[in-house]
Amino acid sequence: MKKMISMLLLVIVVAMAITPGLTAAQDKVIKIGILQLVEHAALDAAYQGFIDSLAEDGYVDGKNIEVDYQNAQADQANLMTMSERFVKDDVDLILAIATPAAQAIAAATTKIPILITAVTDPVAAKLADSMEKPGMNVTGTTDAGPIDKQLALLQEMFPEIKTIGVIYNSSEVNSEVQAKQAEEIAKTMGWGVRFGTITSVNDIEQVALSMVGRVQAIYAPTDNTIASAMPNLVKVAEEKKIPIMCGEPGMVEAGGLISIGIDYYKLGFQTGKMAVKILKGEAEPTSMPIESLTDADIVINLNFAKAIGYEVPQDLLDRATTVIEH
Repeated sequence: MKKMISMLLLVIVVAMAITPGLTAAQDKVIKIGILQLVEHAALDAAYQGFIDSLAEDGYVDGKNIEVDYQNAQADQANLMTMSERFVKDDVDLILAIATPAAQAIAAATTKIPILITAVTDPVAAKLADSMEKPGMNVTGTTDAGPIDKQLALLQEMFPEIKTIGVIYNSSEVNSEVQAKQAEEIAKTMGWGVRFGTITSVNDIEQVALSMVGRVQAIYAPTDNTIASAMPNLVKVAEEKKIPIMCGEPGMVEAGGLISIGIDYYKLGFQTGKMAVKILKGEAEPTSMPIESLTDADIVINLNFAKAIGYEVPQDLLDRATTVIEH
């Protein structure tokens, strides 16, 4: 009997010793680092979609996760410093919003799981071996837009177009990829293409002015520099009566004429679902395919249309997802 009691006491002692450890592990707060390139409507929406997606699955900031959100303000030095900080803090997972942010954090760690969003071509940016099998510690979502549909819509609206101007930041890989795609598609439509490259927001007005009289429309891809300073481009375009086809709806909300593109909130939300699978141990970035959105929204800005003297056909208004009138 004494032997049995001793063994029982031993089991109780061991259980008491183990239980606190288990409880601590279960109650561990998951650290998530979020690195965003710059503030503008699309990237902000992707961030919010990601946060809301995590919350829907029970991962709430301040409760069981700790979110460290950092905005680099389009500064490369900031991107590197913030990336190194996440690695030093040994966060459990990182979200990188936009290509430069993704490249910076991918260069800083090959161990911490990285989710990317608002990245046009992860393979060209050397973030993944392929879309189907990334092969590294990086996966997530791409914001590659339907450039063919965008230019086709532009032609429908302005059949007199002979040449378009493509303005983009030549230092952004995602922008370069889109500019080349736009050129190829434009050529099949019989259009000429004039490129206007920028390196900062300070170049936008000058580059836009250089296109006046040479192009009948401007195409602005999902370029983070332009998106963060759309009023600079809109100012020239409205004054010179040049329509702007935007790479994503947020740029229309910021002043452009029209876009047919993806919803960045939905894209961020989808990325959040991928993050949950990784956090639960159900998937690993190396073998988790990079995803995209298949639906696209048409957004029209009637203020811009009025400024350039263009009357939007009722048929197009009926097809639009969102019509901006204020």
